[in-house]
Amino acid sequence: MVSVAAGCFRRSLICPLAYQTPWCAHIRRCSSSNSAPQHDKKQKRSRVKPAASPTHDWIGPPNQLSNLRPIIYRTPENETELEKRLRHLRQETEDWNHTFWAKQNITFSKEKQAFIISQLQSKGLSLRDEQGHRRALSSEEMASFYKAFLDKNRTRHANYNKEWYRRNLTITFLMARVSLWNMWKRLANKYNTRNNTPTA
Repeated sequence: MVSVAAGCFRRSLICPLAYQTPWCAHIRRCSSSNSAPQHDKKQKRSRVKPAASPTHDWIGPPNQLSNLRPIIYRTPENETELEKRLRHLRQETEDWNHTFWAKQNITFSKEKQAFIISQLQSKGLSLRDEQGHRRALSSEEMASFYKAFLDKNRTRHANYNKEWYRRNLTITFLMARVSLWNMWKRLANKYNTRNNTPTA
C-alpha cells in the first residue's frame, strides 16, 4: 500500500485547522479486502446543531459523507469586527472542506464499487458467494485501483491543497492579529488601572 500512503497528505501542525485529510483515512479503512463500503454502515445521529456559545466551540460527531467533525465556532460577547471576520472565515472554510470531501468520498466509493464489480465479472464471479457473503479482491488488486484513483485526481487534490493552505495562512494571520489586539487591550487596561489607583 505504498502508493496509497504516498497519496495521503499531512497538514502542517502549525495550521489552526490542522488534521489529516479524511479521504486518506477513508482509503485506509477501505484498503482491507474484508471491509464493507462506508454506505453499508448505517449510523443514526442527530442532525440538530446547537446555537453558537459565547464561551466554547461546538464539535459534533463525524459526518457520514465527509468524515469530518462539524464545528460551530463560539461567538464571543462584544465581538470585534476583526474577530467576526476571523470566525466567518473559519466557518466558511469548515463548510468548504466538508463539501469537497463529501463529494470526493462519494466519488471514491462509487468508483471503488464499480471496479470491484468489473474485476469479479471478468473472473466470472458474482458479487456474493454461495453463502451470501460479499466477495472481496486481494490487496494487490485493490492497490491498482487506489493508484489509478490517486493519479486521476492528482490535479484536483493539488488545487485543493493550494486553496487549503491559502485559507489557513489567512486564518493564521487573522488569529495573530486578534491575539496581538487582545494582548494590547490587556496591557492598556492594566496600565490604566495602575495609573488611576489613588495614592495615599
